[in-house]
Amino acid sequence: MSTVIKTRLVKIGNSHGIRIPKVVRDQVGLTDAIELEVQGDHLIVRASSAARADWVAQFRHMAERHDDTLLHAEGTPTIWDTTEWEWE
Repeated sequence: MSTVIKTRLVKIGNSHGIRIPKVVRDQVGLTDAIELEVQGDHLIVRASSAARADWVAQFRHMAERHDDTLLHAEGTPTIWDTTEWEWE
């Protein structure tokens, strides 16, 4: 379902803002934190997702694919270990 509401830009200091009616805000679940995206001549406003919100699911997915192993075995020297590290 598409909702179209005409409104005006409101001057706020050196910037401009828009008033988003409650019915629209509630329909899309906007809170205080939002994200703005520009696509061509369109401005997309969406609710901001919490940082790291899906990390648990992503880690679970990595474990299922066995993609959660160390990049090198413990005790195996890396290129940095052999070319950069200096013992005093």
